[in-house]
Amino acid sequence: MIYDYRISCIKIESAFCDTYLTILIFQGWYISCYALAIFHLNLFIAFLSPKIDPSFEMAESMEDDEGPALPTNNNQEFRPFIRRLPEFKFWEQTVISTLVAIFTTFFECFNVPVFWPILVMYFFILFFLTMKRQIKHMIKFRYLPFTHGKTKYKGKPEVS
Repeated sequence: MIYDYRISCIKIESAFCDTYLTILIFQGWYISCYALAIFHLNLFIAFLSPKIDPSFEMAESMEDDEGPALPTNNNQEFRPFIRRLPEFKFWEQTVISTLVAIFTTFFECFNVPVFWPILVMYFFILFFLTMKRQIKHMIKFRYLPFTHGKTKYKGKPEVS
């Protein structure tokens, strides 16, 4: 089972590499690559975002003259982080979009002439601005979409 998972991961990684290698080798299909990168950025932002956005809850609670709904003390209810886009759906959509991008490289009609450095620059600007906003949102509402593993507790020191 684990072996099959590793093989599928290797196939997915090779599909990503095939798309970008096709673009680098044949010097074309920049629009397909750009659309793929923007779609992957959109999926990544959805993957990092919580299913229930605290800013919307906060706006609703302000209408009712209440404070924020997130716990601020240790004795309040703990609500786990639930992603807007689950991990399986994230990978599934990533693989499908990559396969569609590879499919578009087979047709010359998708090879639109474009000045590619502008697309690269625009993508990086969009990426940095979007991630800056997402990180500010994470800091403001104190949520972290990644776990650092199981917490380890130290036992009492042995008295000799």
